[in-house]
Amino acid sequence: DMFDWIQLKSGEWLKGELIALYDAKLEFGSDELDNLTFDWDDVRQVRTGRVVQARFMDRTLTGRLVIDANTVQVLGDTTQQVDRAQLVSITPGESKESSYWSGNVTLGFNLREGNSEQVEANSLASVRRRTVKNRIVLDYAGNYNITDETTVTNNQRANAGVDWFVTARFFVRPIVVEYLHDPFQNFANRWTIGAALGYQLVDTSRISWEFNVGPAFQHTRFVSVTEGESQEEKTGALWAGTTYTNELTKDIDYTLDYRFLLVKPEAGRYTHHLVTSLSIDSFGPLDFDISFVWDRVQRPRPEDSGVVPKKD
Repeated sequence: DMFDWIQLKSGEWLKGELIALYDAKLEFGSDELDNLTFDWDDVRQVRTGRVVQARFMDRTLTGRLVIDANTVQVLGDTTQQVDRAQLVSITPGESKESSYWSGNVTLGFNLREGNSEQVEANSLASVRRRTVKNRIVLDYAGNYNITDETTVTNNQRANAGVDWFVTARFFVRPIVVEYLHDPFQNFANRWTIGAALGYQLVDTSRISWEFNVGPAFQHTRFVSVTEGESQEEKTGALWAGTTYTNELTKDIDYTLDYRFLLVKPEAGRYTHHLVTSLSIDSFGPLDFDISFVWDRVQRPRPEDSGVVPKKD
């Protein structure tokens, strides 16, 4: 038949529709019992009547599933068998491009009028395309503030990178690009292009922790400089970073993303970018986010007036 079946540790069988397996939680729909969620450890067997996608640590397979306590059989053009411990997720249906993408966008806006006028906007965005063998990473952070017709904040930072997974944990990042515009740090624009090697130290359904390190090239154009100083600076660099995510509870997620660059003194000597945030489920697709962003330049370049921007 076209129904899906699951057997619990108690020996009971349920007939219905397997909605998804993700983060060690199995969602199952039943005509009589509505939608139910089970811990994956409490499910002894699974039989799917429909074609599904089963993602394992090293590949993704499509077909009907027969799962027992130790193995997963994927019934397609041929029958393939994988250890149950390697199973990461189950998604109903054939493979679709949209199933590889995930992301979130945070937007903030304030408008004040009266004795003073102020317009303020900020945004954080993160988009990922992940398959078993590769990953595309896109990040953006921006802040903008005009108070009494004077711009007091204006910074934009964008990052893009591509990862190729050589093994389930080790990956090569053949290219990573970062753009920064922050005139208050005396950066008209700063481009960084590099490559890196990375390793996922932890990769479970709840916790992910990875490191990456590699060489880079940086080109900086300053807004203004003191007399005799160059308006541009080009330098080689050492790039390193780490990303950590943790599903603290069912409704609260924690994220930390940190990266730093070592460059020559004329380009700042040392710069870093840190974003850490808590995301709390509110309702539907909406979350309440609390974020902290910290940028630092160890040796800021003085402006033509002699004013030295703050390091942090």
